[in-house]
Amino acid sequence: MDTKELIRKVRKIEIKTKGLTSQIFSGEYHSAFKGKGMAFSEVREYAVGDEIRTIDWNVTARFNDPFVKVFEEERELTVMLLVDISNSTMFGTANQLKRELITELCAVLAFSASSNKDRIGVIMFSDKIEKFIPPKKGKSHILRIIRELINIQPTGKSTNISEALKYFSKMIKKRSTAFLISDFRTKGYQEALKITSKRHDLIALKINDKAEVELPKIGMAKFKDLESGKTKWVNTSLKSVREKYKKEQIKFNNEVLEMFKKYNIDKVEISTDKDYIKPLMNLFKRRA
Repeated sequence: MDTKELIRKVRKIEIKTKGLTSQIFSGEYHSAFKGKGMAFSEVREYAVGDEIRTIDWNVTARFNDPFVKVFEEERELTVMLLVDISNSTMFGTANQLKRELITELCAVLAFSASSNKDRIGVIMFSDKIEKFIPPKKGKSHILRIIRELINIQPTGKSTNISEALKYFSKMIKKRSTAFLISDFRTKGYQEALKITSKRHDLIALKINDKAEVELPKIGMAKFKDLESGKTKWVNTSLKSVREKYKKEQIKFNNEVLEMFKKYNIDKVEISTDKDYIKPLMNLFKRRA
């Protein structure tokens, strides 16, 4: 992708997601992701209704008038985006590819974090760690994240969520809020998920496409696994084939969701054919 096209795409995503953040998500995000506690800010004269336990007795004795301590919420959090950029995310049969949807979601979360003075970092992964962007603040940092998500070409083909979670725990020692964004079309990460959910506030954003659950009735069709490269001919005209496929996919999806529930991980399902505003808002309100 040439520089001009890249800048145009970054700008387009910035305008859309920054607008959504300022108009819709900012306040809900603040309520959903609270800081570490309360920190002393200043003292002021006592006013009717103030709690007695907030009185600063040393200052009160010095000035012969009651003064109280004022506390403010310690807002700053470290927010990490663990982003699946494997080949399976380059699939989409509705409004956009899963990768494009993931990029928008990352931009919304990054701008929301920035508006609340939180630091934001990113780990992009396939079957290995493709890129690590350490947590920082600022608009230029967010634009860099968007630019990297748009332009990165993963060298790995398949998905290794376990590797991403282990790398995250290794690089970020302090308890953080982490969004694990993937279609979760892989296995073998249950133990890593369990360990990470105990150390950090982990939230799963599961990206779906409707064609992954229901096969279209289009006769004999050739399907290709984007990660393994294997192809297979399927007779989609047969109702039994479509029903078997749907049953298998529903079972797989339910197993993933049950895993999140088992480890008390907040989860959101977002589909390429639907708006992501409502699911995200529901997440924020549920946490608040």
